[in-house]
Amino acid sequence: MIKKENFGTYDGKEVFLFTMDNGCGLSAQITNYGGIIKSLVYKDTDVVLGRDSLDEYLNNDGCFGALIGRNSNRIENAEFELNGKKYTLAKNNGRNNLHGGNIGFNKKVWGCEACDGSEPKLILTLFSPDGEEGFPGNVEVKVTYTLTAENSIKIHYEAETDADTIVNLTNHSYFNMNGHASGTVDGHTVTLASCFHTPNTDECMPNGEIRFSEGTVFDLSNGKKMSDVFASEDEQIKMFGGFDHNFCLDGRGFRKVAEFSGDKTGITMETYTDLPGVQLYSGNMIEEGRVCKDGAVYTKHQGLCFETQYFPNTPASSHFPSTILKKGEKYDTTTEYKFK
Repeated sequence: MIKKENFGTYDGKEVFLFTMDNGCGLSAQITNYGGIIKSLVYKDTDVVLGRDSLDEYLNNDGCFGALIGRNSNRIENAEFELNGKKYTLAKNNGRNNLHGGNIGFNKKVWGCEACDGSEPKLILTLFSPDGEEGFPGNVEVKVTYTLTAENSIKIHYEAETDADTIVNLTNHSYFNMNGHASGTVDGHTVTLASCFHTPNTDECMPNGEIRFSEGTVFDLSNGKKMSDVFASEDEQIKMFGGFDHNFCLDGRGFRKVAEFSGDKTGITMETYTDLPGVQLYSGNMIEEGRVCKDGAVYTKHQGLCFETQYFPNTPASSHFPSTILKKGEKYDTTTEYKFK
């Protein structure tokens, strides 16, 4: 089942809120402003942080639930070279570019098409013109959200360009398996199929090293409580107040890469993807004191993001998997969050 209702207007365009229900225990609310997942309810528990109205999402500090593009994460010094030409981007994160720039895909009204059925779909489309936010090429983007009969939300990202460019898309939902208003994720356990991570500079930018995680707080292969992460004396954790790091995922192809389990509800989210990396961000900079969805006031560490993606700052690190989308090729990747 899928229901469409008006959610306001922005930039002269209608914004809608779509309520999707798979009839098996999972429902979602998604808006075509920023492709934002406003709510995701499993077993009567809303497991994503969010805001109540469009007006509040227009000041969406932290990018709660939003689609990120053209490039997720950071690009050093807000510039890159492609085919011998230098491109200059907005410096919207100190001297660096973050999440596509000043007006990224998270701040756009997307075209939308609802497809009802036993596995309801919401198809979002966007045209990003050549030169937008400094990126080359006219890019056609399509993102499809599907609620499956297996109680998962599947996100299928597609893009094509008429000139070589950079494309690296993700979703920025903050997950809390105890419920979005339940407090921090300290008692949650996270498990990740990853033997390596990329340590950061003090600007939260990968320094180019790919570091073996065994024996460190970044070794999540056997599961680790988030409270143990936050209490770690590891320099990288202390620098950022928790995780804000890219993990290099084991294996290739579409595979299960993570589990995230709540200590109060027992709900577990499994993450599947065909991408090489995931940015785990533990909400270290969540704006405190602001009233959010359902009157909840969030705090630091209220949620954990699983931002599946290519590695950050890839243009400066030739040994990282490439984010270049060439003319005539197709960007085609899927991430799925399954609840049980």
